[in-house]
Amino acid sequence: MASLTRFDNRDIVNDIAKVTTSTWTNNTNELTTVHTSSTQAVLGSPTSSGAHFIDVHLNASTSSVQYSVAYGHKSGGGSEDFTNAAGAFEISPSRNIYSQYRQLVYGSETTNFKFTDYTPDDIYVININRARYKHSLKPGSLNLTIGTLHLTDDSVTLTGSSTVTNAGRQYNIVSGSNGTRLGSNTVHVTDSGSYGFFYPDSGFIVLNPATLDAATGDGGIGLNTITTTHNQANNHVKLADKIKTGVSFIVDSEEKISSTYYFARARNHEYNYTTNPSFVDDSGNVLVNSMIDNPTVYITTVGMYNDAGDLLAIAKLSQPVTKDFTKEALIRVKLDY
Repeated sequence: MASLTRFDNRDIVNDIAKVTTSTWTNNTNELTTVHTSSTQAVLGSPTSSGAHFIDVHLNASTSSVQYSVAYGHKSGGGSEDFTNAAGAFEISPSRNIYSQYRQLVYGSETTNFKFTDYTPDDIYVININRARYKHSLKPGSLNLTIGTLHLTDDSVTLTGSSTVTNAGRQYNIVSGSNGTRLGSNTVHVTDSGSYGFFYPDSGFIVLNPATLDAATGDGGIGLNTITTTHNQANNHVKLADKIKTGVSFIVDSEEKISSTYYFARARNHEYNYTTNPSFVDDSGNVLVNSMIDNPTVYITTVGMYNDAGDLLAIAKLSQPVTKDFTKEALIRVKLDY
Protein backbone atom coordinates (compact mmCIF):
# COMPACT_ATOMS: atom_id res chain seq x y z
CA MET A 1 0.00 0.00 0.00
CA ALA A 2 1.12 3.53 -0.65
CA SER A 3 2.23 5.69 2.24
CA LEU A 4 -0.53 7.61 3.96
CA THR A 5 -0.60 11.04 5.59
CA ARG A 6 -2.86 11.61 8.59
CA PHE A 7 -5.02 14.75 8.50
CA ASP A 8 -4.20 17.31 11.15
CA ASN A 9 -7.13 18.94 13.00
CA ARG A 10 -6.20 22.16 11.25
CA ASP A 11 -6.71 20.43 7.90
CA ILE A 12 -10.42 19.72 8.60
CA VAL A 13 -13.09 22.46 8.50
CA ASN A 14 -16.84 21.97 9.06
CA ASP A 15 -19.43 24.25 7.46
CA ILE A 16 -23.24 24.47 7.27
CA ALA A 17 -24.93 26.23 4.35
CA LYS A 18 -28.62 26.95 3.76
CA VAL A 19 -29.93 26.18 0.28
CA THR A 20 -33.26 27.64 -0.82
CA THR A 21 -35.43 26.16 -3.57
CA SER A 22 -39.01 26.50 -4.75
CA THR A 23 -41.43 24.34 -2.79
CA TRP A 24 -43.91 23.38 -5.45
CA THR A 25 -43.62 20.55 -7.98
CA ASN A 26 -41.46 21.12 -11.09
CA ASN A 27 -39.66 23.95 -9.28
CA THR A 28 -42.75 26.13 -9.74
CA ASN A 29 -42.21 29.34 -7.80
CA GLU A 30 -45.77 30.63 -7.65
CA LEU A 31 -48.97 28.59 -7.63
CA THR A 32 -51.46 30.47 -9.77
CA THR A 33 -53.74 27.70 -11.01
CA VAL A 34 -54.58 24.73 -8.80
CA HIS A 35 -57.07 21.86 -8.79
CA THR A 36 -58.85 19.65 -6.29
CA SER A 37 -59.75 16.02 -6.83
CA SER A 38 -63.39 15.08 -7.35
CA THR A 39 -62.68 11.55 -6.11
CA GLN A 40 -61.01 12.75 -2.88
CA ALA A 41 -63.60 15.38 -2.04
CA VAL A 42 -66.36 13.04 -0.87
CA LEU A 43 -68.05 15.48 1.47
CA GLY A 44 -71.25 13.60 2.24
CA SER A 45 -69.72 11.17 4.74
CA PRO A 46 -68.09 12.43 7.97
CA THR A 47 -65.67 9.48 7.87
CA SER A 48 -64.28 10.36 4.42
CA SER A 49 -60.94 12.10 3.99
CA GLY A 50 -62.71 14.93 2.16
CA ALA A 51 -64.69 15.75 5.30
CA HIS A 52 -61.37 16.26 7.12
CA PHE A 53 -59.25 18.04 4.51
CA ILE A 54 -59.08 18.96 0.84
CA ASP A 55 -55.92 18.15 -1.15
CA VAL A 56 -54.82 20.74 -3.69
CA HIS A 57 -52.94 19.67 -6.84
CA LEU A 58 -50.75 21.57 -9.27
CA ASN A 59 -52.82 20.55 -12.27
CA ALA A 60 -55.64 18.23 -13.22
CA SER A 61 -53.38 15.52 -14.68
CA THR A 62 -50.99 15.01 -11.74
CA SER A 63 -51.45 13.23 -8.44
CA SER A 64 -48.79 15.34 -6.70
CA VAL A 65 -50.44 17.09 -3.76
CA GLN A 66 -49.07 20.58 -3.11
CA TYR A 67 -50.94 21.43 0.08
CA SER A 68 -54.09 20.54 2.01
CA VAL A 69 -56.73 22.73 3.62
CA ALA A 70 -58.60 21.75 6.80
CA TYR A 71 -61.02 23.26 9.29
CA GLY A 72 -60.95 22.54 13.01
CA HIS A 73 -63.39 23.35 15.82
CA LYS A 74 -62.68 22.46 19.43
CA SER A 75 -66.31 21.41 20.02
CA GLY A 76 -66.88 19.73 16.68
CA GLY A 77 -68.82 22.53 15.03
CA GLY A 78 -69.02 22.97 11.28
CA SER A 79 -69.04 19.24 10.46
CA GLU A 80 -71.26 16.22 11.00
CA ASP A 81 -70.78 13.90 13.95
CA PHE A 82 -69.35 10.49 13.14
CA THR A 83 -72.42 8.82 14.68
CA ASN A 84 -75.66 9.96 16.31
CA ALA A 85 -75.22 7.62 19.25
CA ALA A 86 -75.30 8.96 22.78
CA GLY A 87 -71.80 9.74 24.01
CA ALA A 88 -70.55 10.43 20.48
CA PHE A 89 -72.23 13.78 19.94
CA GLU A 90 -69.90 16.52 18.63
CA ILE A 91 -67.20 13.95 17.82
CA SER A 92 -66.57 15.02 14.26
CA PRO A 93 -63.85 15.71 11.67
CA SER A 94 -63.51 19.34 12.76
CA ARG A 95 -62.94 18.29 16.37
CA ASN A 96 -60.29 15.81 15.24
CA ILE A 97 -58.50 18.51 13.26
CA TYR A 98 -58.51 21.02 16.13
CA SER A 99 -57.25 18.41 18.61
CA GLN A 100 -54.52 17.25 16.24
CA TYR A 101 -53.01 20.68 15.68
CA ARG A 102 -53.18 21.92 19.23
CA GLN A 103 -51.37 18.72 20.22
CA LEU A 104 -48.74 19.43 17.58
CA VAL A 105 -48.25 23.04 18.69
CA TYR A 106 -48.89 22.94 22.45
CA GLY A 107 -48.64 19.25 23.34
CA SER A 108 -51.89 19.64 25.26
CA GLU A 109 -55.57 18.76 24.95
CA THR A 110 -56.62 21.79 26.98
CA THR A 111 -54.65 24.70 25.51
CA ASN A 112 -56.53 26.61 22.81
CA PHE A 113 -55.20 28.71 19.96
CA LYS A 114 -55.06 32.38 20.90
CA PHE A 115 -54.52 35.03 18.26
CA THR A 116 -53.17 38.14 20.01
CA ASP A 117 -56.06 39.06 22.33
CA TYR A 118 -58.71 36.81 20.78
CA THR A 119 -59.38 33.11 21.40
CA PRO A 120 -61.80 31.63 18.85
CA ASP A 121 -63.27 28.14 19.05
CA ASP A 122 -61.99 27.19 15.61
CA ILE A 123 -59.06 27.33 13.20
CA TYR A 124 -58.21 26.89 9.54
CA VAL A 125 -55.09 24.94 8.60
CA ILE A 126 -53.02 25.01 5.40
CA ASN A 127 -50.64 22.05 5.51
CA ILE A 128 -47.84 21.97 2.93
CA ASN A 129 -47.33 18.43 1.64
CA ARG A 130 -44.22 16.96 3.30
CA ALA A 131 -42.82 15.78 -0.03
CA ARG A 132 -42.73 19.37 -1.29
CA TYR A 133 -40.05 20.77 1.02
CA LYS A 134 -36.66 19.78 2.42
CA HIS A 135 -35.80 20.47 6.06
CA SER A 136 -38.23 23.35 6.52
CA LEU A 137 -40.05 26.20 4.82
CA LYS A 138 -38.17 29.49 4.62
CA PRO A 139 -39.37 32.34 6.84
CA GLY A 140 -39.81 35.55 4.88
CA SER A 141 -40.69 33.74 1.65
CA LEU A 142 -44.41 33.30 2.38
CA ASN A 143 -46.69 35.25 0.05
CA LEU A 144 -50.28 34.00 0.17
CA THR A 145 -53.26 35.68 -1.42
CA ILE A 146 -56.66 34.63 -0.09
CA GLY A 147 -59.34 36.37 -2.13
CA THR A 148 -58.18 39.99 -1.91
CA LEU A 149 -56.12 39.50 1.25
CA HIS A 150 -52.31 39.46 0.90
CA LEU A 151 -50.62 37.64 3.77
CA THR A 152 -47.05 36.87 4.81
CA ASP A 153 -45.14 36.02 7.98
CA ASP A 154 -43.49 38.74 10.06
CA SER A 155 -40.00 37.21 10.29
CA VAL A 156 -38.32 40.14 8.53
CA THR A 157 -40.25 42.75 10.50
CA LEU A 158 -39.24 41.01 13.72
CA THR A 159 -35.65 40.51 12.44
CA GLY A 160 -36.02 36.73 12.55
CA SER A 161 -37.15 36.40 16.17
CA SER A 162 -39.90 33.88 16.80
CA THR A 163 -41.83 32.01 19.47
CA VAL A 164 -40.64 28.42 19.88
CA THR A 165 -43.36 25.76 20.19
CA ASN A 166 -43.57 21.97 20.04
CA ALA A 167 -44.00 22.42 16.28
CA GLY A 168 -40.87 24.54 16.02
CA ARG A 169 -40.65 28.24 15.28
CA GLN A 170 -43.87 30.24 15.23
CA TYR A 171 -44.24 33.54 13.34
CA ASN A 172 -47.30 35.76 13.10
CA ILE A 173 -49.28 35.86 9.87
CA VAL A 174 -49.72 39.51 8.91
CA SER A 175 -50.87 41.63 6.01
CA GLY A 176 -47.84 42.33 3.82
CA SER A 177 -45.30 40.55 1.63
CA ASN A 178 -41.90 38.83 1.81
CA GLY A 179 -41.87 38.63 5.61
CA THR A 180 -42.52 42.34 6.06
CA ARG A 181 -45.64 43.66 7.76
CA LEU A 182 -47.59 46.30 5.86
CA GLY A 183 -47.86 49.35 8.13
CA SER A 184 -47.97 49.13 11.92
CA ASN A 185 -51.57 48.16 12.68
CA THR A 186 -52.12 45.18 10.43
CA VAL A 187 -51.01 42.44 12.81
CA HIS A 188 -54.64 41.86 13.70
CA VAL A 189 -58.20 42.70 12.75
CA THR A 190 -60.12 44.85 15.24
CA ASP A 191 -62.02 42.70 17.77
CA SER A 192 -60.92 39.50 15.96
CA GLY A 193 -57.25 39.08 16.86
CA SER A 194 -54.38 38.33 14.51
CA TYR A 195 -54.58 36.50 11.19
CA GLY A 196 -52.77 33.42 12.41
CA PHE A 197 -49.41 31.67 12.74
CA PHE A 198 -46.75 30.25 10.42
CA TYR A 199 -44.82 27.12 11.49
CA PRO A 200 -41.94 26.77 8.97
CA ASP A 201 -40.27 23.83 10.71
CA SER A 202 -43.44 21.71 10.59
CA GLY A 203 -44.74 23.02 7.28
CA PHE A 204 -48.16 24.37 8.14
CA ILE A 205 -50.14 27.59 8.62
CA VAL A 206 -52.90 28.09 11.19
CA LEU A 207 -55.40 30.86 10.38
CA ASN A 208 -57.93 32.62 12.56
CA PRO A 209 -61.45 32.22 11.08
CA ALA A 210 -62.70 35.39 12.79
CA THR A 211 -60.32 37.56 10.77
CA LEU A 212 -61.23 35.85 7.51
CA ASP A 213 -64.94 36.26 8.29
CA ALA A 214 -64.55 40.01 8.81
CA ALA A 215 -65.73 42.32 6.06
CA THR A 216 -63.29 43.36 3.36
CA GLY A 217 -63.18 46.91 4.67
CA ASP A 218 -62.28 45.62 8.13
CA GLY A 219 -59.34 43.51 6.96
CA GLY A 220 -61.13 40.24 6.18
CA ILE A 221 -62.66 38.58 3.13
CA GLY A 222 -66.18 37.79 4.38
CA LEU A 223 -65.55 34.02 4.35
CA ASN A 224 -68.69 33.22 6.38
CA THR A 225 -67.47 30.31 8.50
CA ILE A 226 -70.35 28.21 9.84
CA THR A 227 -69.82 26.74 13.31
CA THR A 228 -73.12 25.04 14.14
CA THR A 229 -72.80 21.45 15.33
CA HIS A 230 -73.79 18.39 13.29
CA ASN A 231 -73.65 20.46 10.13
CA GLN A 232 -71.38 19.62 7.20
CA ALA A 233 -70.63 23.25 6.39
CA ASN A 234 -67.58 22.47 4.20
CA ASN A 235 -65.70 25.45 5.62
CA HIS A 236 -62.37 24.06 4.42
CA VAL A 237 -63.71 24.00 0.86
CA LYS A 238 -64.63 27.69 1.15
CA LEU A 239 -61.08 28.57 2.14
CA ALA A 240 -59.57 26.38 -0.59
CA ASP A 241 -61.75 28.19 -3.15
CA LYS A 242 -60.67 31.60 -1.82
CA ILE A 243 -56.99 30.61 -2.10
CA LYS A 244 -57.69 29.42 -5.64
CA THR A 245 -59.28 32.75 -6.61
CA GLY A 246 -56.31 34.59 -5.05
CA VAL A 247 -54.14 32.93 -7.75
CA SER A 248 -50.90 33.45 -5.86
CA PHE A 249 -49.23 31.20 -3.31
CA ILE A 250 -45.47 31.40 -2.84
CA VAL A 251 -43.38 29.77 -0.13
CA ASP A 252 -39.80 28.51 -0.48
CA SER A 253 -38.15 25.39 0.87
CA GLU A 254 -34.97 25.57 2.91
CA GLU A 255 -32.35 22.88 3.39
CA LYS A 256 -29.29 22.85 5.62
CA ILE A 257 -26.35 21.12 3.96
CA SER A 258 -23.47 20.14 6.22
CA SER A 259 -20.09 20.07 4.55
CA THR A 260 -16.65 19.02 5.72
CA TYR A 261 -13.58 20.32 3.94
CA TYR A 262 -10.38 18.26 4.02
CA PHE A 263 -7.19 19.97 2.92
CA ALA A 264 -4.92 17.27 1.52
CA ARG A 265 -1.29 18.43 1.38
CA ALA A 266 1.47 16.84 -0.68
CA ARG A 267 4.74 18.47 0.36
CA ASN A 268 7.79 18.68 -1.87
CA HIS A 269 9.33 15.46 -0.54
CA GLU A 270 6.09 13.45 -0.59
CA TYR A 271 4.22 11.48 -3.26
CA ASN A 272 6.83 11.90 -6.00
CA TYR A 273 6.72 8.28 -7.16
CA THR A 274 3.85 6.48 -8.79
CA THR A 275 2.02 3.62 -7.10
CA ASN A 276 1.46 1.88 -10.46
CA PRO A 277 2.87 -1.68 -10.05
CA SER A 278 4.29 -1.62 -13.61
CA PHE A 279 6.75 1.07 -12.46
CA VAL A 280 9.04 -1.54 -10.81
CA ASP A 281 10.06 -5.13 -11.46
CA ASP A 282 9.54 -8.10 -9.16
CA SER A 283 12.63 -7.12 -7.20
CA GLY A 284 11.47 -3.53 -6.65
CA ASN A 285 13.85 -1.96 -9.18
CA VAL A 286 12.61 1.10 -11.07
CA LEU A 287 12.11 0.21 -14.74
CA VAL A 288 12.18 3.79 -16.06
CA ASN A 289 15.66 5.25 -15.58
CA SER A 290 14.52 8.87 -15.95
CA MET A 291 12.31 8.44 -12.88
CA ILE A 292 15.19 7.48 -10.59
CA ASP A 293 16.83 10.88 -10.04
CA ASN A 294 14.19 13.25 -11.38
CA PRO A 295 10.74 11.67 -10.99
CA THR A 296 7.62 13.41 -12.29
CA VAL A 297 4.16 12.08 -11.53
CA TYR A 298 0.59 13.32 -11.90
CA ILE A 299 -1.90 13.40 -9.05
CA THR A 300 -5.37 12.40 -10.28
CA THR A 301 -7.08 11.00 -7.18
CA VAL A 302 -7.18 11.54 -3.43
CA GLY A 303 -8.08 8.46 -1.40
CA MET A 304 -9.37 8.85 2.15
CA TYR A 305 -8.81 5.99 4.60
CA ASN A 306 -9.74 5.17 8.17
CA ASP A 307 -7.25 4.10 10.83
CA ALA A 308 -7.66 0.47 9.79
CA GLY A 309 -6.51 1.29 6.27
CA ASP A 310 -9.95 0.84 4.69
CA LEU A 311 -10.69 3.11 1.73
CA LEU A 312 -13.76 5.21 2.62
CA ALA A 313 -13.95 7.84 -0.11
CA ILE A 314 -12.30 8.83 -3.36
CA ALA A 315 -12.02 12.38 -4.71
CA LYS A 316 -11.28 12.81 -8.41
CA LEU A 317 -9.44 15.90 -9.60
CA SER A 318 -10.84 17.80 -12.58
CA GLN A 319 -7.40 17.58 -14.21
CA PRO A 320 -4.09 15.96 -13.25
CA VAL A 321 -1.70 17.95 -11.04
CA THR A 322 2.03 17.68 -11.82
CA LYS A 323 4.16 16.68 -8.81
CA ASP A 324 7.92 16.38 -8.34
CA PHE A 325 10.51 17.32 -5.72
CA THR A 326 10.25 21.00 -6.66
CA LYS A 327 6.48 21.27 -6.24
CA GLU A 328 3.93 21.05 -3.47
CA ALA A 329 0.19 20.47 -3.85
CA LEU A 330 -2.77 21.57 -1.71
CA ILE A 331 -6.02 19.87 -2.67
CA ARG A 332 -9.36 20.74 -1.05
CA VAL A 333 -11.79 17.84 -0.75
CA LYS A 334 -15.43 18.62 0.09
CA LEU A 335 -17.87 16.09 1.53
CA ASP A 336 -21.58 17.04 1.68
CA TYR A 337 -24.05 15.18 3.86
